[in-house]
Amino acid sequence: MTKDSNRFETVIRLIDEANEADPNQEKWQDSLHPKEWLYSQRMTAWLKRVYPNASEELQLAAHAQHICRWAIPRSDYPMDKVGYHKWRRELQVFHASKAGELMEQVGYDADSILKVQALLQKKNLRKDPVCQQLEDVICLVFLDHYFDAFAEKHADEKVVDILQKTWRKMTATGQAEALKIKFPVRAESLLQKALS
Repeated sequence: MTKDSNRFETVIRLIDEANEADPNQEKWQDSLHPKEWLYSQRMTAWLKRVYPNASEELQLAAHAQHICRWAIPRSDYPMDKVGYHKWRRELQVFHASKAGELMEQVGYDADSILKVQALLQKKNLRKDPVCQQLEDVICLVFLDHYFDAFAEKHADEKVVDILQKTWRKMTATGQAEALKIKFPVRAESLLQKALS
């Protein structure tokens, strides 16, 4: 796909505008921000850092990863493993649909839209290196920005289990980047335990 910078910048802006409607706020650098808008900025920042030559489809998928996520709350599903997986699957379809609508609106062709939608739905995760790059970025954003808060709410055993699962999802490139993150003392200790 030949990159049309105006089209690309427009769809990024539309994703941002959609996410700015998030009623949930998160504090970052002394300011409150819409939660999913902030998440998309973090996804894009990590993608540029780890995969600076990412395809346009991967850039769009990373930025749209949680587009309008608040519209399908976790609380609408049973609070068990089955409910969690159903929620996640329906979110993936929802995010893919929203991203596709915005891409179509600014003139992307069907092939490009399908590629972004496949990435957002993690199709062929283990076989598609581009999808695996997206998974690296998702894991890195979690570890860098959300892991410490997650660790504070859960017992060590659960945190170690989640860390091990997260680690297995990443490529060697993602793992190497994760080891560069500066974690608080407890989080660092749990990471070392998970990796030992």
